[in-house]
Amino acid sequence: MHSPAELATQFRSMGRKLTPQRQLIFSLLHNNQSHPTAESLYGVASAQMPGISLRTVYQTLNELAEMGELLLIDIGEGGTRFDPNIDEHHHAICSDCGKIRDVHVKGASSLKPNDARDFLISEVGVVFKGLCAECEARGSKRSPALQAKMSQKPKSSSK
Repeated sequence: MHSPAELATQFRSMGRKLTPQRQLIFSLLHNNQSHPTAESLYGVASAQMPGISLRTVYQTLNELAEMGELLLIDIGEGGTRFDPNIDEHHHAICSDCGKIRDVHVKGASSLKPNDARDFLISEVGVVFKGLCAECEARGSKRSPALQAKMSQKPKSSSK
């Protein structure tokens, strides 16, 4: 994502209204690695600028996404997350606290399913689910699948 000043220039050049509210949203997104929802971003923005509307936050986020400045992430748990990192990357999601972080996977873009000959792939995304270090240290509740996987002992070779 471009800097807040560059975004302001882009907005103006596209004939879009540049308001103090939008400039605040630009600055809140700049270098933001938390993959915020519109609602969480609105919470932070309204604390700094009372009177900003949730509608303005949504509208600005959607316009940034249309411009290619944000990625929309649907992790299948309700809300859309917004990611200002538009470089090629993937995500690791904590199944307890919901924290998302960027991860890089070599060769992911060349993955092709064996049985999708009649399907045109436009994007490849890899999502890892598990526990973040903080939740693991806290002894957070694990999903049954994760508990089973973590309780399996590695097989030792007898050679």
